Amino acid sequence: MAEDLRPTLLRVSRRLRQEAQRLGASALDITLLAHIKRHPGIGVSGMAELEHMSKPSMSGHIKRLEAARLIARVGDAEDGRRSGLNLTHEGEQQLIAIRQLRNDWLAARLSLLSPEERTSLEAAIEPLRRLVSIDI
Repeated sequence: MAEDLRPTLLRVSRRLRQEAQRLGASALDITLLAHIKRHPGIGVSGMAELEHMSKPSMSGHIKRLEAARLIARVGDAEDGRRSGLNLTHEGEQQLIAIRQLRNDWLAARLSLLSPEERTSLEAAIEPLRRLVSIDI
């Protein structure tokens, strides 16, 4: 099953990434914007930890997203030396547009499947969620 499932999941993932690239966003850009949306005020160090990336490398990516006006630094009320990251209105709109493109791509293909195939996929959603959340 792993031999059949792996390439299929990779192809689906690749196609969804390609949809986002139509808006000029890389897979990493989307991941970083989504992290910031889920963790408003997160710092560069926290982002580097989440992505298993060096702080200097993450800093470069953050600076690029700032220059694109997708994120902004905000001061930390408790520690004036620290700043966190928040999405800007443009960043929020970018995530919404990417999500819509991806959903549209997927919905168009799902509509071409038989009702039985859609039911099978719907039944697989929860096991797939559990699959990606298992820590080994």
